Amino acid sequence: MGRLDGRVAVITGAAGGIGREAAILFSGEGARVCVADMGVEAGEKAAAECREAFFFKADVSDPKSVQAMYAETEKRYGRIDVLYNNAGIMPPDDDSILTTEPDAWDRVQAVNAKGVYLCCKYGIPHLLKAGGGSVINVASFVALMGAATSQIAYTASKGAVLSMSRELAVQFARQGIRVNALCPGPVETPLLMRLFSETPGAYERRRVHLPMGRLAKAREIANAALFLASDESSYVNGATFLVDGGLSAAYVTPE
Repeated sequence: MGRLDGRVAVITGAAGGIGREAAILFSGEGARVCVADMGVEAGEKAAAECREAFFFKADVSDPKSVQAMYAETEKRYGRIDVLYNNAGIMPPDDDSILTTEPDAWDRVQAVNAKGVYLCCKYGIPHLLKAGGGSVINVASFVALMGAATSQIAYTASKGAVLSMSRELAVQFARQGIRVNALCPGPVETPLLMRLFSETPGAYERRRVHLPMGRLAKAREIANAALFLASDESSYVNGATFLVDGGLSAAYVTPE
């Protein structure tokens, strides 16, 4: 018996990285999954690796695309129980506030903040129809900490997700809906490793601040999302759920 038997989950940004791991994991635990992403080839491959899933090309910054994503999921599976709002971008031109241009700011907010807003706006009615459910909004440890190696638009967008999640958690708690903000630390994904590779010494500079001395694995974050999606977290609501290996607790790390 799986931990998500009978549930239907919509996972955005599910073609790769944490989203892909979550789609495979949720499916293995009994869920039927909508694998939503802009990347068609990778998304279809991820869906094919799941027990029961389908791929939907979704632009989370577009209201019509988000509505169509949920409509197709309900058409196929009859209900929706879990929203895992994972899609996000961190473009290379998002840097210090002194160098980040308004265009880069707008692009990041459109996906990372507006995207979560739209997925909640159009997804929560489906959860209400189903009698309740779980919303997992991906924020980040950067919503709680500052960094001199800034990605100002990304950081601001994740702060917005964190605040939005708290408000939704309070608003819908008595209607059977739990909303939590999953806040990963740095994760070993192709995107982050590419960014590190572009700047000599960047990874070593970051690694010295990690109490565990390593980045998280994508599956470790997906496991946390599985907990939030399942009944095991039935009294977890409005949480800032940090999965950062102790990074946000650290002042000085071991030598």
